[in-house]
Amino acid sequence: MEKYHSISGTIISIEAFPTSVNDSSGCTLMIGVQSPNRDLNYFILDQNTYFVNHITLKKGDSITAFYDSTLPVPLIFPPRYRAAVITAPLRHAFVKVDYFNENLVSSDGQLKLNIAPRTRVLLPNNQTYLGKLGNQDLVVIYGPSTKSIPAQTTPIEVIVLC
Repeated sequence: MEKYHSISGTIISIEAFPTSVNDSSGCTLMIGVQSPNRDLNYFILDQNTYFVNHITLKKGDSITAFYDSTLPVPLIFPPRYRAAVITAPLRHAFVKVDYFNENLVSSDGQLKLNIAPRTRVLLPNNQTYLGKLGNQDLVVIYGPSTKSIPAQTTPIEVIVLC
């Protein structure tokens, strides 16, 4: 089962999101994202949200938001998800957020990673990751892949979501 799901669209609103009645810190944001088929979703962004390439969001930007589908979601409409990863469209590259097993195969069985010496393996704070990659939630930025199942790729960058 896929742990992370994604929704793509255009940012139509950005506002402070208080996490309690007395919270006026502005440290948590809520963005409204309208998909191409006009569906509206909200995403909560906090200190745990990873931004690919450390982008700064603004109204009108096209993004893809990844969220952990195993977390509870309030039963309200439009839905509000806690964003795990936000990315803007990348030129000549793709982004996959998923759990990768000890063989570096994604949980949906669609992508296998072949780590090369040139692959940057980082923590969310942009520091080099020194641990073992298997059995982790990863943000993978990659280019070409094989047409096999699972597709194989040598990633450009891997961010470990500790």
